[in-house]
Amino acid sequence: MTGGTITPWDWISMVAVYFVVWWITLFAILPFSFRRQDEQSEVLLGTNASAPKKPRFLYIIIWTSIWAFIVLGVYYGVTQGLGWTVDDIPQILPKFD
Repeated sequence: MTGGTITPWDWISMVAVYFVVWWITLFAILPFSFRRQDEQSEVLLGTNASAPKKPRFLYIIIWTSIWAFIVLGVYYGVTQGLGWTVDDIPQILPKFD
């Protein structure tokens, strides 16, 4: 963003970053949201014991969207508000010149 104007490419980039963050957040949330059938001691005939008892897909999609929006907001605040970039991360290895 230059001069306070938002170009269409800024919106496209933000949507692309949100898409990536959403998928990463989904895989971070999945282990915490499912209860396996063997944990409930109610394994249905013909299903795997590690299959979810109640998948609750809408619940997972809503929470994933909320957390992805929060992560994207923090990312936007750090990059646009504070002006930090990847170059601001300290180097772990020393420079051998």
